Amino acid sequence: MTAKFEKKGTNDGVLTFTIAKDLIEAELTNTFNKVKKNISAPGFRKGKINRQMFNKMYGEAALYEDTLNALLPDAYEAAIKKAKIEPVIQPKISVESMEAGQDWVISAEVTMKPEVKLGDYKDLTIDKQDTKVMAADVNEELAKKREALAELVVKKSAAKEGDTVVIDYKGTKDGVAFEGGSADNYSLELGSGSFIPGFEDQLVGAKAGDSVDVKVTFPEEYQAADLAGAEAVFAVTVHEVKSKKMPKLDDEFAKDVDDSVETLADLKAKIRTDLEVAKLNAAKEAKTDLALQQAVDNAEVIDMPGEMVHAEVHRAMEEFLSNMKRQGIEPEMYYQLTGTTEADLHTQFEGEAESRVKTNLVIEAIAAEEKIKATAADVKKEVKVLAETYGMTEDAVRGALSEDMLKHDIVLKKAIDLVVESAKEAK
Repeated sequence: MTAKFEKKGTNDGVLTFTIAKDLIEAELTNTFNKVKKNISAPGFRKGKINRQMFNKMYGEAALYEDTLNALLPDAYEAAIKKAKIEPVIQPKISVESMEAGQDWVISAEVTMKPEVKLGDYKDLTIDKQDTKVMAADVNEELAKKREALAELVVKKSAAKEGDTVVIDYKGTKDGVAFEGGSADNYSLELGSGSFIPGFEDQLVGAKAGDSVDVKVTFPEEYQAADLAGAEAVFAVTVHEVKSKKMPKLDDEFAKDVDDSVETLADLKAKIRTDLEVAKLNAAKEAKTDLALQQAVDNAEVIDMPGEMVHAEVHRAMEEFLSNMKRQGIEPEMYYQLTGTTEADLHTQFEGEAESRVKTNLVIEAIAAEEKIKATAADVKKEVKVLAETYGMTEDAVRGALSEDMLKHDIVLKKAIDLVVESAKEAK
């Protein structure tokens, strides 16, 4: 094989390579053996035509496309290694020559990984993270748990913020009812922000049996395009007004919240411990984000290829839509529910795509600068962790992820650890 790379731009070029004629001949035979099974020819039973007759009837070139498709992936990988380049997106392949009995000549327009000029990435100074848990934090968490166990009790007096009203409502725009604008016996907590701005405010002061015309203006960015920015009137009938009856803060309350405790003091102690763990984890994540972002900000990527950003946008979109599908929501349904389009989703993911691409490039550059490697022991440990995390067998993990992929992820993690562990918090 020969492989020659000709640079055309900062990160672009053309890779020209050959596929050896002996490999071609062997694969032509494989291709012929596959296609002949479906061929009927005079003097031959179906699938029994010989190569000579096939070539006479169809020409050997009829086998070239399938043969090239079979040989190209390995040939391209070998060519980029020989040329010592690192493409980052799928190449645009062109056939230069496919002559019988000769090496085939292929060209590939490639976009390469851009150069990264690293700045400071070790011994960085980051903001100090607060890990203290105050009494007010414990009381706030306790109040949330108390709120969760509150009972709703019907009252005769007027509704106030925080109360729940049980209502029927019917919305109209220019006197015409619109889809999704009505419901019966709906429980709405006033002040929750569940409804359109202004809706809940107009029910404060209402009593059971009252009828209220609630006038609102839909937000300009409302998901249903025909209602965005439009004025509407909701005819509301109030059936009940309910207020919250909060449970007493005593030992019985504590046991209702958590059956592993006996007293309110035990519950408070457990809440404090949980909050301390949560704050330490949050501080660790914040330290990682701050140190890594500083290392990325200190680096320069020379002429970031737009194709890399575009590919990242589509990767993120595919991941997002796949998650939606797992919840039973097809893309068309998602776009209908949200009043958006595929183009809108593309725009949504564009914002962070360039940042993610640059971050990955900088981490890879740090790993290369530090000559970080992944050992066999590292791979074994990573496989075990992934298997436990996702409830898979280790063989299944190895089947889903190649060793090269595992090693790449391990190397990136080590590079991130190097940046984060060397960072110092400001005093």
